[in-house]
Amino acid sequence: MENLPATAKTHIVPAAQGYAFEVTKGERFRIVDFMAWVNEPGLKKHVRISYTQFRLQGVSPDIGEHLRTNHDAPALTITADTCKVHDMTFMPCFPEVYAECGLEGHRSCTMNITEAMEPYGITSRLELPDPFNIFMNSPNYTLKPISNSKPGDYIEMEALKDLVIGVSCCPYDLGTYNGDEITPIAVITGL
Repeated sequence: MENLPATAKTHIVPAAQGYAFEVTKGERFRIVDFMAWVNEPGLKKHVRISYTQFRLQGVSPDIGEHLRTNHDAPALTITADTCKVHDMTFMPCFPEVYAECGLEGHRSCTMNITEAMEPYGITSRLELPDPFNIFMNSPNYTLKPISNSKPGDYIEMEALKDLVIGVSCCPYDLGTYNGDEITPIAVITGL
């Protein structure tokens, strides 16, 4: 990874866990799977993938394009992207997916983000918006066995509003979508 500014802070999200953090308007950060809320009381405004898809005519955002809120306002700008393969069609994994396979209590993205967002008042996975699944390879609405991403790939975004970001290090291990191994991810803020 190239030299980072002295203001940069790195947080390693353990494999199959979640993390939440705040960014201020104008701050850049690098991340993997996430959801974002405008940092206002009640967290009623959030990044809404369907609004983003409508404005981008269904394609994944490119450098210079925005992720939009459920009020159709730009919330984030993509400023760098080393992989350029992302999903905006699939929901996050949830407990029932694993329970159907006999894995009751298995970690899930909805569990990870709900737990990470509890300090901000999100207490149920039913309150979560759909995610922007960074590095997930799903052309033509189908899941492909492995992502195009490689170690060190990242997407960098600039906050256009003060935001709270919820991330999940996806715990899905029932196929090869995570490259046969769930590994930690890095979140770098202060860019």
